[in-house]
Amino acid sequence: MKTLARCTLALLAALAAGPALQAHAAGYPERPVTLVVPFPPGGGTDAGARLLAHKLAERWGQSVVIENRPGAAGIIGVDHVARAKPDGYTLLIGNIGTQAINQSLYRKIPYNPDTAFTPISLVAELPLVLVVNPSVPAKTPQELIALAKARPGELTYSTSGAGSSMHLAAKLFESGAGIKLLHVPYKGGGPALQDLVGGQVNMSFATVLETSGQIKAGHMRALAVTSDKRSPTLPEVPTLAESAIPGFNSISWIGLLAPAGTPAPIVDKIAADVHAVMNAPDVQQRFSTLGAIPVGDSPADFSALIKHDTQRYAALIKQIGITLQ
Repeated sequence: MKTLARCTLALLAALAAGPALQAHAAGYPERPVTLVVPFPPGGGTDAGARLLAHKLAERWGQSVVIENRPGAAGIIGVDHVARAKPDGYTLLIGNIGTQAINQSLYRKIPYNPDTAFTPISLVAELPLVLVVNPSVPAKTPQELIALAKARPGELTYSTSGAGSSMHLAAKLFESGAGIKLLHVPYKGGGPALQDLVGGQVNMSFATVLETSGQIKAGHMRALAVTSDKRSPTLPEVPTLAESAIPGFNSISWIGLLAPAGTPAPIVDKIAADVHAVMNAPDVQQRFSTLGAIPVGDSPADFSALIKHDTQRYAALIKQIGITLQ
């Protein structure tokens, strides 16, 4: 009887709190919101986060502050948000690496990726592009593969960290082409591309979002995109699937998440606002121009994507044999 009484009281309390939570969500946000990017400035996750933050700030009439917390393949910044107060004022811009790949690579993560967050919305899909420094003589994927076979283990590629989407795309490229490259990991996509432009490394797999400007300026050369279709931003660049490795497909994405326990009405409001922002014609044009595919879906849809990609990359990582501490 006591257990029944406690359950009844808990149910009544939840019902009584419902209208209050709805009212609180309706007034959200009442102060600045922090968007944590677990990588340095300059990469695809950071670039997408800044575009989203600007438009949400306009919609909310409140500042949306970008806070870069790089390190450990994004784990440091992600852990910070996992420990934050679940009130909607500290949010995470995660990507496919932080939310669907790291847990299959690292033996010890200071949070449970399956329970530490409440997914809010997929923001955008980010196709990758194989780019080389202009000093590399290869003009096509086939020529790059031939060069790599002639110089096994000598050609270098930069990534945003071991196990990142950039790293896995490169490993798939090595496997599919039957070549050996030298991995040079960085703390984020921005530094990885800076050294590519500077000539410290030969090549990289990076998002179209973060490379399109550099490609058009001639600072790097695009050889192929990693999606199953050509990018509207780089229509002259073939896919790896059509040009060198049939069936090749490896893309990234970025999405918005909140600490677990964030009230559902607040999560739903943020998701609705992200949907509205990402479907605005000017935002769609801006993301598309940069090579990203804007989305803005529901918490349920984003949760399903994370689960799907977590399973997919767990199998891929096991197949390739990548292991990290």
